[in-house]
Amino acid sequence: MPQMTKGGKYIFGWSRIRENRELTFSRMAVEEYKLEGETHIYIVSGSKQTGGFCVMTESLLSHSKLKNILKENPSLADRSLREGELISYKGRKYGWLVLKKDTISLPEPLMKILGIKVGDKLLAIRSSNIAFTMGAKGGLIDKANKYQGEIEVF
Repeated sequence: MPQMTKGGKYIFGWSRIRENRELTFSRMAVEEYKLEGETHIYIVSGSKQTGGFCVMTESLLSHSKLKNILKENPSLADRSLREGELISYKGRKYGWLVLKKDTISLPEPLMKILGIKVGDKLLAIRSSNIAFTMGAKGGLIDKANKYQGEIEVF
């Protein structure tokens, strides 16, 4: 797992949004964030700097200091929102997507809101103990694009 700068964040690899709007996560991210066996994931809009979105499971989210997100947003917790629909909560947008093994399908309206499109490469970045980021822009993405070593593409 490369580290773009000394003391900086680790990355898992690139994921390209395919023509059918599917995105496959790195095997290392799937294992580290315990996505195996999950049937859905929660997503959070990325930061202004990195864009994209963050990925987390219900079990990691519900046992973290962010568990109030689910308590205060029952339509998110019980997934009665449409898949890919986002709700705003404390400055970020939250939603959920179906997970099939290590792949998600991104609805077109969601992609538009997140500012991503078919063909884009998103960088899977270790963010915290409960989420990883699928970054679309910013300094870390620029460094990864210039990186001389091997970064896997999924």
